[in-house]
Amino acid sequence: MAEDKPQLGPPESLLQLIDNLARFHREHEEYYSQAPLRQAGELQARSRALKALADRWSVIGVGEQVSAIAFAGTEDLNAPGLVAESGILFMEGEGEPPELQRLKREVGLLADDLEHTSVWLSGAMEQAWEMAGSLATYPALADLLGERHRIIADDWQSAGLQALIARLLRRALDLLTRVDFAPAALRADLGGERTAPSYLYSASELLDRAADLMAESATLVHANERRWRVFRTRVRELRSGS
Repeated sequence: MAEDKPQLGPPESLLQLIDNLARFHREHEEYYSQAPLRQAGELQARSRALKALADRWSVIGVGEQVSAIAFAGTEDLNAPGLVAESGILFMEGEGEPPELQRLKREVGLLADDLEHTSVWLSGAMEQAWEMAGSLATYPALADLLGERHRIIADDWQSAGLQALIARLLRRALDLLTRVDFAPAALRADLGGERTAPSYLYSASELLDRAADLMAESATLVHANERRWRVFRTRVRELRSGS
């Protein structure tokens, strides 16, 4: 009686599952290799706005309300060119500009999204790691196990970066809460300790670092594109051969 030969490749049911994962996760990662770059650009724009205000407030003399008319622009507090670029407009008799409120709200929402994605992705990579280890029993996939584990490692590292980015964004928001952006309060600060520019510089630096890490995250995910393609090609060859 002939001895059973060891199974070199996975069964068709497992190959079908792997093929599905390779297809859709590759497409999913194509999105996450681009979206962080767009978000990084948006963060840099917000950082530039904070720096522009900090630059202005670091050197401007203490002004006074120039008009009793509501909605008149403040000559001293508005940074040159910033109103047209960002919409941030300080007006006499008003409080914090709504554009600054929106800036902080959007940064907070991004931090929430990144933290949620980080938790989900870390859990998914935990499961993927275990599944990838089980593929070692199939010699037909032995030379691709390095590629598969590298994909998981890069995605796991990306998850860690997203958690760190969320922390940086939240700390930047913490610093911004130290500044009262109402014109009267800002003028009082600029006429005294002048701490507002320092808080804005520090917050902008945290946003800059967050943007840099978002670009790194996108680079990690983008590097997986070829690995997914090679891995799926082998799986499809095995399915065709079976």
